[in-house]
Amino acid sequence: MTRKQRKQYTAEFKREAVRLVSEQGYKISQAAGNLGIHAGMLGRWVRKAKEGHMGAPSNRGPLSPEQEEIQRLRAENKRLLMEREILKKAAFFAKESS
Repeated sequence: MTRKQRKQYTAEFKREAVRLVSEQGYKISQAAGNLGIHAGMLGRWVRKAKEGHMGAPSNRGPLSPEQEEIQRLRAENKRLLMEREILKKAAFFAKESS
């Protein structure tokens, strides 16, 4: 019998997921559902982040202003894509219930 491989998430993915909850104001269940992960897992990540145990920062050194802008734009793009998906679902269910 083969064992199911556990999915690994990058530290950046975890930080972005926690940021959705802590900075963007999404509920854990809502953010987890949109990201395709279990709410309990995201809840653990949020709790660890609040305790300061989310992992050591990378040792790549300081980011250039261009790299910081790229990171900011990627995070904003990810948030906007998620919001668009939520609005699509809301419009679908509104149309369906009419």
